Amino acid sequence: MNTRWPHLPADEWSDTLETLHLYAQVVGKIRMGYGPWLNHAWGVTLNVTPRGLSTGIVPHGDDAFEIRFDLLDSRLIIESSSGARELVSLADRTVAAFYQAVLAAFERLALPVSIDPLPSEIAGAIPFDEDTSHGPYVPAQAQLMLRAWIDSTRVMNAFRAGYVGKASPVHLYWGGFDLATYRYSGRTAPPHPGGAPNFPLDVAQESYTHELTAVGLWFGSREMPHPGYFAYTYPAPEGIGKAALQPPAAAWSEDGGSFSLPYEAVRTADDPDAALLAFFESTHAAGADLGGWDREALELSPPKGADWWRSRSKRVSGGGR
Repeated sequence: MNTRWPHLPADEWSDTLETLHLYAQVVGKIRMGYGPWLNHAWGVTLNVTPRGLSTGIVPHGDDAFEIRFDLLDSRLIIESSSGARELVSLADRTVAAFYQAVLAAFERLALPVSIDPLPSEIAGAIPFDEDTSHGPYVPAQAQLMLRAWIDSTRVMNAFRAGYVGKASPVHLYWGGFDLATYRYSGRTAPPHPGGAPNFPLDVAQESYTHELTAVGLWFGSREMPHPGYFAYTYPAPEGIGKAALQPPAAAWSEDGGSFSLPYEAVRTADDPDAALLAFFESTHAAGADLGGWDREALELSPPKGADWWRSRSKRVSGGGR
């Protein structure tokens, strides 16, 4: 976990990836069912932490709770504002058993929850309470995912810091299991056509009400075991596929209507952070320029990085703490 940009054994971890994805859907649906809806589905996502993923605070009547994936100790932690705490193991249980264990833990906390048990954005999905086919989980593989999320979050936050227009937090969408952040032009967009399985059209259209550029990390799937970064513009302006990109390994996919960059190309670069940031910046520039965005008004030039903020904090606080 102390090694930046680790090798990801994507040809070996399909079972763990699918299991953790479904576990995250159970937790994400609980957050979605009890927290307030924020624009573009920002209120249903999970946040990367040094040890895993978290819902953040979720209201439940006069009480509140937080659910955290502790991937270092292979457990789910549920804590309420009353001080009560429940633990659920992530290893050696099927998705159905995990689902029932989580619901039982909330019952013991006197915070009963209920959710739609059908997974979202997965073709041919099995309801959580019936899914005994998914469950293999290798902790070391989940910890490599966490390290990749941590490294990617660092770069995505640096990218997000250069934008003064509306931008999303860096967070994990548990439907597609992708870590992403979005920048917005401020102008409305045409209705999104939808199309993802078990994903309501009105939710898709609410998520894409305004023009945006998106960047993110997706670990791939059993059928496409190739972790990598993506970037796209909605709506896609004409000619975007011919835009100049950085680094050289970046490419345009006509079928997907998006740019891609293999994780391995980032990991093996001389400066992985700089290579990934160049991909984010060049793909955003392609969409924003061709889309006629007011970049001068929306972007900082140059972005104010962490060193600038630290120096300012010390001036204000008289030396810092």
